Amino acid sequence: MPDIIAPTLPNPVDYAVPGFILLILLEMIWARRTAPEKYEPNDTLSSLLFGFGSTVAGALTAGLLGTLFATLYQFRITTIPFIWWAWIACFVLDDLAYYWFHRAAHRIRWMWASHVNHHSSQHYNLSTALRQTWTGFIALSFIFRLPLLLIGFHPAMVLFVGGINLIYQFWIHTEAIGRLPRFIEAVMNTPSHHRVHHGVNPRYLDTNYAGVFIIWDRMFGTFTPELDEEPVRYGIVKQLGGFNLLWSVFHEWVGIGQDLWRAPWGSKLGYLFGPPGWTHDDSRDTSDSIKARLVDGHEAAD
Repeated sequence: MPDIIAPTLPNPVDYAVPGFILLILLEMIWARRTAPEKYEPNDTLSSLLFGFGSTVAGALTAGLLGTLFATLYQFRITTIPFIWWAWIACFVLDDLAYYWFHRAAHRIRWMWASHVNHHSSQHYNLSTALRQTWTGFIALSFIFRLPLLLIGFHPAMVLFVGGINLIYQFWIHTEAIGRLPRFIEAVMNTPSHHRVHHGVNPRYLDTNYAGVFIIWDRMFGTFTPELDEEPVRYGIVKQLGGFNLLWSVFHEWVGIGQDLWRAPWGSKLGYLFGPPGWTHDDSRDTSDSIKARLVDGHEAAD
């Protein structure tokens, strides 16, 4: 199979960082004037430290990930060139891959242990977008992008469009923007849609997994609209209740270790790969059981 000469592509996120900082400062000014409770100093500091730690972790694993991608690319079924339609196709397919990664990260505890970092804040502002994982490589978050390499998209293209996807997702972490025009809300992920995703309200749990295109949620039955009569409550089902950075980063990994130590042998895989909250004796809630109680409550009321 012919080799392809890849252009030298920068990490687009590096160039976006000054814009991230500027937008956070502007949102902080807006919040101070209109809704000062939207920013809490310790929470914002935690978010910034999350972002710094994630950058360091990404740098430490970049070589391994690059080697893996390059090796797998050798087994591609075709070679897709660096032309305009390939960029569009790669971006759309990468966003579809992100949807399935994101859905798995909420439904498989091993992956949730990494992704829970992003949901750990009880506030929802642009600094929350910086709460990125330190353990994504361990959680195997990259596996959903591997099919793109086998199809024939070059690793450099896949990594670049993944960076663009991440940049897009930054601006939707805000309460400063309400609903956008209906034709945008129908296709694109927006602040309204993503607020729902960060909600711990029973009806909002495990919905709106989209990165850029909300059409995936509409197609696969995971879309829930934001309701005016039910304001979003943010965070995780069992709130951390503090700002200890290391505990925030690693608490779910610690929880997995504790459960594996105590669990019967026949149940250990469930504590690794079952949904968050799963127990062999149903002593805790999963998102499914929480949502089921909401449905039962409505039926009883009727």
